[in-house]
Amino acid sequence: MKKYGQARDSGAAGPLSWEHEALLVERAVQGDKKAIGELYGLHVEAIYRYAYSRVGDKTVAEDLTAQVFVGMLQGLPTYQPRGKRFLCWLYRIACARTADYWRQQQRRREVLLDESWPTSQARPGELLEAEADWMTAINLLAQLSDDQQDVLILRFVGEMSLIEVAETLAKSVGATKALQHRALASLSRLLEKQRDDGCGE
Repeated sequence: MKKYGQARDSGAAGPLSWEHEALLVERAVQGDKKAIGELYGLHVEAIYRYAYSRVGDKTVAEDLTAQVFVGMLQGLPTYQPRGKRFLCWLYRIACARTADYWRQQQRRREVLLDESWPTSQARPGELLEAEADWMTAINLLAQLSDDQQDVLILRFVGEMSLIEVAETLAKSVGATKALQHRALASLSRLLEKQRDDGCGE
């Protein structure tokens, strides 16, 4: 049976099986506060990292994370897993809340690139995994389209499969794969431009 582990999105002591999560969700749907608390603890870090990656502000990310779990509480009574990970549903709520936030801002924030880049050999996937360069990654990601940001964050930060990302974004697998390809190509161009600008100093 497939399992997924704690990586960045779980505070649990070990991997959580689909069966265990299904039982937690079933209890949570019935109003079990302990099960709801466990689901929160398992997934709050993943949702926070998604929100922070999208907005680049800790306070706003914390607020959006709270909104996601309020949405979870509101939606639990009618939640239907349909064979999908619970985290996929939470990411869909997070995507909607983040889109609402940016609409309320009326315009995208201006993002200044860092003037230096630690290595000319870095690849997009490595960039998204490197904690030391997290702010640089966020600055670069913020220059991509919303869809491109979502697909890269869900794939490389949320560590979701293409199928799971497609389900979360309500797109076909083919469209998601093409979107990921375009996003990585755009991110590579931004990295190249940043390196060139740095060499020109």
